[in-house]
Amino acid sequence: MKLTMSSLRSTLLLMAALILLSGCARDYLLSPPLNGEEVSLTIKLPDDLEVRPLRVMYRSAVCQRVTYDGDGRRAMVDGHNGFEVPLQRREEDLYGAVVSVEGGGPCKWRLSNVDFGVKYRMPTPFGESVIPGSGGGVVIVFDHNNPQRRVSRPANVNGADLRFLENYYPWVSESFINGYVQRVRLSGKGGSHLTYGAPNARKIYFEPQLHRDYVVKSIAPKKPIAGEFFKFYYPDGTVEFDWRAKPSFEKLQKIRLDEEAKKGSRHLPHRL
Repeated sequence: MKLTMSSLRSTLLLMAALILLSGCARDYLLSPPLNGEEVSLTIKLPDDLEVRPLRVMYRSAVCQRVTYDGDGRRAMVDGHNGFEVPLQRREEDLYGAVVSVEGGGPCKWRLSNVDFGVKYRMPTPFGESVIPGSGGGVVIVFDHNNPQRRVSRPANVNGADLRFLENYYPWVSESFINGYVQRVRLSGKGGSHLTYGAPNARKIYFEPQLHRDYVVKSIAPKKPIAGEFFKFYYPDGTVEFDWRAKPSFEKLQKIRLDEEAKKGSRHLPHRL
């Protein structure tokens, strides 16, 4: 009898586990409500760049998952459901997409963050072997969860309508460790990604402004030796060594603005 009860108990536990697993699979389906709130994204694309796929992340406080910290302690966190959404061409230089705020379904999914950006389309003007690199990314966070991409702490912005006009400079980098690679990146104020906390954002407009005439170049150390720094060649002819693995965005801005101010002064009428 004990053996029979034990077997029955094991069978019931196995059936419960299977039901939970199958229920979890069903729960992870999204079912946005009709006429629900939406977030509209529009990107104005400059020449030489192309859009990257929009990455969307939904989270659920209902369908949680187990995680463990560095000490092995167990904790429950919001479940996640992420996927890519292709950006549709709306006009000659405008691309966009619309995503639902409420993901719906038994898990009651809700939009957590969106990750989008631009990159070089054809880097061949910088050399036949140059490949596209990082930069030109934006992450908008709608809740308290950290985005899946490792980024800096979000800067909080308010309002439903958000407009981001960001300056970018071509950055051609050479690296040697683990094989020679030459990349063209986009140098902007936030590194590779700008991050904003915007829980009320419903209409997002992103316009990257590429200053293609102000190219910065870098050469990485050929060996991992302490005290060896990156060497940067700025568009004004200056050369600097820097322990950071990225150029100074502030310096690039100053170089461009100073040159534009000089050009403007040349066109001012002379006073008699």
